[in-house]
This record gives sequence, structure tokens and C-alpha cells, in this order.
Amino acid sequence: MELRQLYYFVKVAKKEHVTQAAEELHVAQSAVSRQIHQLEEELGVKLFVQKGRNLQLTPVGQLFLKRAEAILADLERAVIEIQEFMDPEKGEVRLGFPHSLGISLIPQVVASFRKQHPNVKFRFKQGMFPSLIRDLVKGEIDLAFISPFPREHEQVCGEVLLTEELYAILPPGHELSNRHSIELIELKDETFVLFSEGYSLRPIVYEACQEAGFEPKIGFEGEETDTIRGLVAAGMGVSLLPEMALFYSGTLQPVKVRISAPSVTRTIGLIHRKNEKLPLVAKVFHSFLLRYFLDYNAKREQ
Repeated sequence: MELRQLYYFVKVAKKEHVTQAAEELHVAQSAVSRQIHQLEEELGVKLFVQKGRNLQLTPVGQLFLKRAEAILADLERAVIEIQEFMDPEKGEVRLGFPHSLGISLIPQVVASFRKQHPNVKFRFKQGMFPSLIRDLVKGEIDLAFISPFPREHEQVCGEVLLTEELYAILPPGHELSNRHSIELIELKDETFVLFSEGYSLRPIVYEACQEAGFEPKIGFEGEETDTIRGLVAAGMGVSLLPEMALFYSGTLQPVKVRISAPSVTRTIGLIHRKNEKLPLVAKVFHSFLLRYFLDYNAKREQ
């Protein structure tokens, strides 16, 4: 079965007339008749019956028309997607990122990019470290912000975009909340509110506490920065969060205090599949991000 036969069949079905279909297709009437005949022979059924001077679909022809139209529609969409894939001004960026970056960073970056490339679309996928790696390797996304940055990986590679400081967050009125900075060891007797297993910030906080000389007592767990902040603000414990996760508003909020020792940071990187070319639109976005964070880090150091 040839694609041309499907085109001819659908056109004849719509026009109910071989001559009119041939005129719209800009081919000879005999060519259309021949392709329809070959299609019927291959399928082993009659798709049309003569009704006066017109052709009418048989019941099986009506069934086949629905499938043929769906096939041609899918093909048309595929062609459009390929054209968008090859056009950096019309394509779609498939981007993954952890929840903590979705509060302010991702909206800011995307808004800034779309000022220069207003026709580019985005498809977002949030996830934890393992799922972002998996989605990238499977080809479900093209680029991913990730933390911590995977220094060595067989299937993905990328660049560190920035290193971000983590702050202690304390309930309002906590005895240390009026301090400019504290040492992490000062929280050794506190109950900690941490991210659940699988979230990248959990081992960062846990390892920092161990470096400070104690095992954190975990009282509550959450899966979003909003939850962690809310539980701490409600007096359920203390925690550590990156500065980027502390842009918030509302009446009930924790107090952030800088940690003087040990230094607690997280790396944020941008990764893509190793040894594979990015789609043009993703490549343009990738280049934009490298320039964006070069300026971003320069401003932070001023």
C-alpha cells in the first residue's frame, strides 16, 4: 500500500467523483482510477459503488476512510513537528527541572528567553534527580536543570551553571532567629524537617550535619519547598534550604539565617544526552542559558 493511494482515496471519498478529485490533485483521471483499483485489490474489498454519475463509499469504505484520514493527519503533524524541530524560532524545548527551581528561576529564565524568541514553545517536566536523568536518557526531555550536578555519568553530560548557598530556616521567635549567622552544630538538638528520600537536598543537609559533628533528628518530611517552609514556620522544627527556595510571601514564614560553618552549598547544572546533537531550538536555548548564567553569576559576585 502506498501513501499516494491513501491521498487519492480520501480525495475521491470527499468529492464523490474521480474527475473532480483528479482536477484537485492535478493528475490524470486514469491515474486516480488506477490507484483506487489497486487499493481495492490489495484490501480485497470494494471501497466505492457507482451511484448515478457519482461514487459512494461502501460500509467498509466508510470505515477505511476514518482510518486513512487519521493516518494522513498523523503524518501531517509529524511533518510539522519535524519542521519545528529544524527551525529554532518555531520549535519546542522539552525541559526538565526539580521543583525547587520552579518557584522563581525557571519562570525568570524562560520569560527572558521568550523576549528574544517569542514563538518558541516549552514543554516542562518536573522531577527528582533520578527521574530527570531517566527522562533525559529515554528522550522524553532534551535538557534538564539538575541538582547536584552529576560529575560523571555514562549517558549524560553538561555544565555547572551556579553554586548556591543553603541557609538555616528557623521558626519565628526561635532563640537563634535574631542572629546574623550560626554554626550548624548549634542545631544539633533540634528536630529537622527534611525532604523525603529521593530528593537531592536531603543528602546535602544530612551530610552537612554529619560534617558538623552530629546526626540530624528527623521529625517531619515533605516533598516540596513550600511544605518544608510551612512546617518550620509552624514551629515543627528547623531545616536548611537554598536561597532560591526562599523567595516567598505570606504571613506565616520561617526566618532564614546564614550558616557560617561548615559551608553548605548545592550545585545546579544543565545536562543533556551525551554524544547526541540537540534539536536546533534546544541548542539555541542551551547557548542562551550559558550566557544568562554567566551574567547571573557576575552580578551575584558584585
